[in-house]
Amino acid sequence: MLPALLAQVVLIPGPPATAGMSQPRLESAASMLETEVRRGNLTAAAILVARRGVIALHRGFGKLSRKPDAPAVTADSVFLLASITKPVTACALMLLVERGRLSLQEPVSRHIPEFTGGGRENVRVRDLLAHTSGLPDMLPENTGLRRAHAPLAEFVRRTCKTPLLYEPGTSFRYQSMGVLLAGEIVERITRMRLRDFEKKEIFEPLGMNQSALGMGPWRVEDTVTAWVSPQADPKDTERFGPNSLYWRDMGHPWGGMHSTTRDIAVLLQTFLNGGVYGGKRVFSSATVKTMTSDQNPNLQAPWGLGWALGRSTVWNFFGPQASAATFGHAGATGTVAWADPQTQVVCVILTDRLFEEGKLLRRVSSAVVEAVED
Repeated sequence: MLPALLAQVVLIPGPPATAGMSQPRLESAASMLETEVRRGNLTAAAILVARRGVIALHRGFGKLSRKPDAPAVTADSVFLLASITKPVTACALMLLVERGRLSLQEPVSRHIPEFTGGGRENVRVRDLLAHTSGLPDMLPENTGLRRAHAPLAEFVRRTCKTPLLYEPGTSFRYQSMGVLLAGEIVERITRMRLRDFEKKEIFEPLGMNQSALGMGPWRVEDTVTAWVSPQADPKDTERFGPNSLYWRDMGHPWGGMHSTTRDIAVLLQTFLNGGVYGGKRVFSSATVKTMTSDQNPNLQAPWGLGWALGRSTVWNFFGPQASAATFGHAGATGTVAWADPQTQVVCVILTDRLFEEGKLLRRVSSAVVEAVED
């Protein structure tokens, strides 16, 4: 495909052969998910695979929950994405960078003045998205805050006081609390809730009508139920677990987004298109390049801004055959989404449970990579 035509690509269903993909191998990928649903390891799963704008596989398996009368999962059922939320938060912040509202090199304290002391003044905005801020993944008091139904503002307040784990910019450690502060910066600059900014500036322009940070228009029971360990305390599960209204509607920037395979595929395709989809430019080409290129070359910890990369070792469920240029993310609820600029493949796999340390997601992703024929 000629580079000049890339920005014109939109996702439409079509035969795998027209996308240069093997139908039997795609069926193998789908069969892996169907088998795990039949075995009871998963209750719900959905997959979308596209290449060169052709949706070659789009299917759902199982039920929304384990209730006997639960509706069947469709190809476009709504799932809790978990950490696939992170690159979307990064997208929101990068829109403000594009517009000159802030710089990636600025200290975070310029926008969150209370984030000072203990070396915090050395944390740059870019560190929040490249996982080099020194902040922890989760606060030490995370469980207590959730049990008390603490608002997101309390998580921000505590994050501004929690000790850094290392000097900013000197190491890599996956951290949700840095992404929390990235979302807080968006809210302080725009004076809008992050969920509203994303809806207006990302979801609506891209036609991602089944996406929302927080619950959006749905009830929890309208979405796929996330798996809960049988060993979990039932009282805690009901109060603040992954299917509680509190947790689902908090809108936490590191893991609180709901969406479908198709909507996330549109976002990925927009990045493959250089920031354009359906004739609308949503992100600049510079934003796309920056977010999908290694920001940590001196740390030997490949990561973009928000997006994980094909050489990353944390949350990389793209499969070992994916190229180094691949970008995407995975989530603890059993989700992964990735796109490979070299092959133009887009893959979104959403399930209700992460098990076998993500081996299933890697196997399915590998089968998708192997389905490319030209």
